Amino acid sequence: MENQKIYDIIGIGIGPFNLGLAALCQPIEGLSTLFLDQAGEFNWHPGMMLSDATLQVPFMADLVTMADPTSPYSFLNYLKQTDRLYKFYIREDFFILRKEYNAYCKWVIKQLKNCKFGQKVTAIRYDKGTYQVKLVEQLTGATETVFTKKLVLGTGTVPKVPGFINPALHQNAIHSSEYLKFKPTLLKQKTISIIGSGQSAAEIFYDLLPETENGLKLNWFTRPDRFFPMEYSKLTLELTSPEYVDHFYKLSDSKRKELLSKQNALFKGINFELINQIFDKLYELSVDDEEVNAALMPNCQLKNLIVKANGQYQLDFFHTESEKDFTVDTDFVLLATGYKYNEPDFISNIQERIQRNTDKLFQVHRNYAIDVNGNEIFVQNAELHTHGFVTPDLGMGAYRNASIINAVLGREVYQVEKRIAFQQFNVTEEKPAPTYSNTDLRVPADITEPDL
Repeated sequence: MENQKIYDIIGIGIGPFNLGLAALCQPIEGLSTLFLDQAGEFNWHPGMMLSDATLQVPFMADLVTMADPTSPYSFLNYLKQTDRLYKFYIREDFFILRKEYNAYCKWVIKQLKNCKFGQKVTAIRYDKGTYQVKLVEQLTGATETVFTKKLVLGTGTVPKVPGFINPALHQNAIHSSEYLKFKPTLLKQKTISIIGSGQSAAEIFYDLLPETENGLKLNWFTRPDRFFPMEYSKLTLELTSPEYVDHFYKLSDSKRKELLSKQNALFKGINFELINQIFDKLYELSVDDEEVNAALMPNCQLKNLIVKANGQYQLDFFHTESEKDFTVDTDFVLLATGYKYNEPDFISNIQERIQRNTDKLFQVHRNYAIDVNGNEIFVQNAELHTHGFVTPDLGMGAYRNASIINAVLGREVYQVEKRIAFQQFNVTEEKPAPTYSNTDLRVPADITEPDL
């Protein structure tokens, strides 16, 4: 190992978060980095790359802008370099198409020298201050070991499905992440049932809704009591702030769990405009035929899935408000049931380096490190339980990456905001609530109402 190159940072997994880190690391003089991904190329949620689907955050939530607006890897520079800036300007829409975001990320990758695809990490070991990362080249099978002082785990989340559904056995019950792959098969079905309450479920329902005019029976079941929009008011958006993360981080584990259970509308809801579009399409369909060939049912908890003799599925539900069981027969099931963090197997040999809480989850430091020293192994999108609902938010990715870079280098390379919110989240904060005297109010002389 004496003659081996030792990187300052190796990032494993190249999704948007680690790609943003790679882009922010690139211009830092003297910082050596390497980012690895087992996939052959970058492709962000290809199964849900609907032609008209947009991000749910403004374009400034790109890979770098919120950490460095002058970065050459910004979305605006991508538009300029690809002769699309004026088109975007005339469009006047902060929310970019998902497929354009994917194209932007691929453009950034072409500009970087520190990203390698087709490299599967199989094991990591620790020895005397250095992490040894074993790789397998996916195309050739060749193995290699690379060395680093710091690790950033950005392997992302995996589809979450109910435990009673085995994708290998239930071939006509798929996760929403595979929607476009299976769409040709879906269009041949007589009955399709969508399970889920979030954006993916709504996008798929809206995409398939026109097919109900061709005889498709479309069902949409959700467990919540309504089809709720993602809350997007400006004061609520202040919860996606460094100081709210500070506040959430300081709470007890039990209080964090309680809060997260109440905050679904902050990060799991449906785009408000899309909800309206769905209603408008249903209304349009009802003009020619009052009985639209679609059913929307909230308060429905899926309990089981049974394969019938005729090849159909029997879905067993419990209606949470009327407290009644009922069944529905369907040809195909689309599970828009979200994603979960899955710990990569390759960290099994460095478990002694990792801190955990009483639930065996990562004990994530405020700077996003999980190791015993608090500055060696960092995580991306694995800290929901410690840092709150902003964890998967693209808009906070650049903030987290700036924090990680500053922690690794021990200095402020990127300015990190401390306070951006008008509101105060904790009574123990140093900044007191403002007080005003009569002179502070500066009331104009012609206002005489006593209740100002």
